[in-house]
Amino acid sequence: MGMVAPTLFAVETAVKLTRPARGPIIAPMPSRRSCVALVAGAVAALACNDGLQPTPAATAGNTCPAGFKGICGSVSFRGAVPDSTQAVFVVAFATFPRTLSELFTFQPALPTPLALGNASDFYTVPLPDGRYEWVVAVWQKVGTLTPQTAPTLLAETGFFRDSSDTTKRGVVVVNGTGTDHVDFVIDFTNRHAICTYFPPCP
Repeated sequence: MGMVAPTLFAVETAVKLTRPARGPIIAPMPSRRSCVALVAGAVAALACNDGLQPTPAATAGNTCPAGFKGICGSVSFRGAVPDSTQAVFVVAFATFPRTLSELFTFQPALPTPLALGNASDFYTVPLPDGRYEWVVAVWQKVGTLTPQTAPTLLAETGFFRDSSDTTKRGVVVVNGTGTDHVDFVIDFTNRHAICTYFPPCP
């Protein structure tokens, strides 16, 4: 099984995440045009998720299904689901995003929406082998998602934390199989809009 490792980085206020990532997370400084194209592509993928595959069924004890590679876990919901909710997703970043363009490098490119309405939900996120610095839940507000509206329609609502210091993000390692028990809380009463981390806010 993969392993969950403690983070080596000091925590930073959670970042707002949004949808689909395209290229590798670590890349040379993109041009203005490439940044716009990256964000536009990510937004388009987020807005078109009708063909998403269903979440693989959990095995006994909510562990990753046989043959699955990526991360699996349970999310517990806190607070009422806002009436303005369109969807909530779990995505992963190989590197903690520090710019708006890096915000759109999450994986997988087409995340599967969580099932809302219960106290918790089991999720799976298919990922290639590697080290992931941020596993986070992204809340999407009802509205027309575009590169311009993304900062106000997308928000971080919780993330996987280091078990030895819950003020820090937890690092997850995927190594040829499924990494289990990447569990965390999604708090609808404590959402952080993307623009909070990449100001100014509209």
